[in-house]
Amino acid sequence: TQAPPPPPAPETQLDEGINADELQDKTFAPIRWVVPGLIVEGLTLLAGKPKRGKSWLALNCGLAVAGGGLALGHVACEEGDVLALMLEDNQRRLQDRLRQLEPNTAWPKRLRLQVDWPRLGAGALEALEAWVQAAANPRLILIDVLARVRATADPRKSPYADDYGALEGLHKFASKHRLAVVAIHHCRKAKADEDAFDEISCTTGLTGAADSALVLKRGEGVTDFLYGRGRDLPEFEKAVRFDKTRGLWQLLGDADAFRGAQTEKSVLDVLADATEPLSIKEVVAAVGGNYDAVKQRLYEMLRGNLIRRVERGRYAPA
Repeated sequence: TQAPPPPPAPETQLDEGINADELQDKTFAPIRWVVPGLIVEGLTLLAGKPKRGKSWLALNCGLAVAGGGLALGHVACEEGDVLALMLEDNQRRLQDRLRQLEPNTAWPKRLRLQVDWPRLGAGALEALEAWVQAAANPRLILIDVLARVRATADPRKSPYADDYGALEGLHKFASKHRLAVVAIHHCRKAKADEDAFDEISCTTGLTGAADSALVLKRGEGVTDFLYGRGRDLPEFEKAVRFDKTRGLWQLLGDADAFRGAQTEKSVLDVLADATEPLSIKEVVAAVGGNYDAVKQRLYEMLRGNLIRRVERGRYAPA
């Protein structure tokens, strides 16, 4: 059968489109990872509560990409040009931060730092375009914070439409150039029990316009958790730790595995200190946490010969 004619040309210039049979055989370049496993090409929203270390995390990634080094202490990055819009800082404060992060090495020339930038709708995208054209290998743009480049809210639009429109231009820009744009935003004070991404301070228009979202959440003790998911970013939850002295974030591994290892250590310590075998309830009371999760961990430790069952429901060190 003959293919239908293409639709008439619109008044505004649109993508030329593609027929399904052509799309079926089309070959695309692989997705570009800027920080492998964490930051992928496209627009990423990085959110967290105030003073959680979001700027330190972004700057750490920027240094790793610009210098072809390690992000979060473990993730090897391909070297490329980085533009960091650090709009809540000044050059003196940035110098202090970089001295903390990299006290003994030369700082990469491919990291461009800006403390001032026009707003979206008032020259921001045009200035970003100029940087891309001048850079040899543009890979990453950091925006700290989104509020400093976001256009003034339009009272004629709904909150959803205004949020979506705030990121629409950045989304198209990142897609066009196949680089990563990371915009830092805040989380609301209220906790979200089920979905960490519900804590991002916005309507779903903001998260809907972004390709990916990362959320920093406080954990227990000195351990925090980084959640991520997106169109090209498989959902993950990582355990991370912030060294305030150096300003460095360290990736500890998958959150579930990390929690399991921590629980396992706590159980072994509790059983070693006990004067007699303990029941599951007594172990849970001593180590804390979810009853079912601790029970499952005890079962796995028993199978691994890390502990022994003295009698029904009571455990002791192996």
